[in-house]
Amino acid sequence: MAFATRFVASMLALASLSAVAQSTDDVWMSVLLDGRKIGSMHTTRKVDGARVVTIQEMRIEIERSGLKVALGTTETDEETPDGRPLKFDSRTRISGIESMQSGAVRPDGKADITSSVGGAKQTRTIDWPKGALLAEGLRLTERQAGLVAGTRYVTRAFQAENLEAVEVDSTIGQRESIDLPEGKRELIRVEQTVKLGDAPTRTISWIEPDQTVRKLLVPMMGYELTMLACTQACATAPNQGADILIHALVQAPRAISAQERSHGIRLVVSPTDKSGDLLQFANTDEQQFVSRPGGAELRIVPVDGNRSGARETPPSTADTQPNDWLQSTAPEVAALAKRGAGDAKARPEQMQNLENFVRGFIRNKDLSVGYASALEVAKNPEGDCTEHAVLLAALGRSLGIPTRVVDGLVYVEQYAGGANVFVPHAWAQAYVDGHWRSYDAALHGFDAGHIALSVGDGDPWRFYAGFNTLGRLRIERVETLP
Repeated sequence: MAFATRFVASMLALASLSAVAQSTDDVWMSVLLDGRKIGSMHTTRKVDGARVVTIQEMRIEIERSGLKVALGTTETDEETPDGRPLKFDSRTRISGIESMQSGAVRPDGKADITSSVGGAKQTRTIDWPKGALLAEGLRLTERQAGLVAGTRYVTRAFQAENLEAVEVDSTIGQRESIDLPEGKRELIRVEQTVKLGDAPTRTISWIEPDQTVRKLLVPMMGYELTMLACTQACATAPNQGADILIHALVQAPRAISAQERSHGIRLVVSPTDKSGDLLQFANTDEQQFVSRPGGAELRIVPVDGNRSGARETPPSTADTQPNDWLQSTAPEVAALAKRGAGDAKARPEQMQNLENFVRGFIRNKDLSVGYASALEVAKNPEGDCTEHAVLLAALGRSLGIPTRVVDGLVYVEQYAGGANVFVPHAWAQAYVDGHWRSYDAALHGFDAGHIALSVGDGDPWRFYAGFNTLGRLRIERVETLP
């Protein structure tokens, strides 16, 4: 369930695209989730000779099943006065676990990158995304576009967390009267669409004529994330409890038996809102997703026997390689992989042994862990489903088995006082015997009670599809497959 926490971090980073391009040099904002204060954001801008330095710091507290999780992000951007990127440094800290991405943009269009996750530092060089802007560049572009109602413009905002540029489509609206902590203000409405692959995220901001953002609204997991400009005292006032899992839980219309989950089920689902945004799910060897009028149909069958006849694209070389979150070549991870696989030689037996090993190795099943990398879990065996998933995926890769991480929902008979609900979950998949097959070390293995939202390489930024589905899903009907 830690990936839900990473979703919050990711959505806050996306929301900051609208809030960072401030004309005022020092702005404090209060951060609210469904009207409950969860933290603050502070943006400063300083012109220092031939550099413009923009610093944005966000500190929030959220809850998962009653456990508080502290989350902090800091990004520092250095640019020329005309908005050309020079350097960036982005740091995210969740429950004491820090990840970092920093880079220097070279005149030849390359960028030298240093990243650190779980204490494992990596350096590499990437092509700077064409047209990608940092904070000052975004501010200048917005100022040049102007504030005439109906004006529409597109920018490409660099995201340090995933080293990619995202397209932001902005439309200027009319003036509106908006309630703020310090009273009503006449502000200009700006609607933006942040294009994250197949999962666009829409935001609304209300800004001053000098383009200072006074209010920002972002839908997230069935909640409304709101940022309000106010004084420092207001922004840093005590927080209120807000459990992020409440809206993400999905009620099943009836109990689903263990036999059904073992054999396969069909789910008829629909969105809970009228936004018009399609629900997003993964199509895998175990799950087939078809959009229907007013919703979708999911057919989920464990890969044993492959009764569905589905066949996914074979893995790529990247599915066997280490990355920032699956450090499969680290000595600590490699040693665990050898120990966990035991004497097994065939991939199916190796993965089954590794699943059983991870289930027992992570002794402390702790919801307070934010989102740890495989190396962090190898050194400190604690966490929830995501820690089980990233470690299992890394152990498989250490043995040369293609693996990936899945985020989604899982059916449980009892959770937090409720019965027959689907809760946010993560697990691993491995390519064995010509199929992508799921392994769930956090529970008692994989069954058809798992709904896959998206698959990725362990980097939480790859879980785009879940942004528009978590908190918007209703299960209308559960059917047993013949």
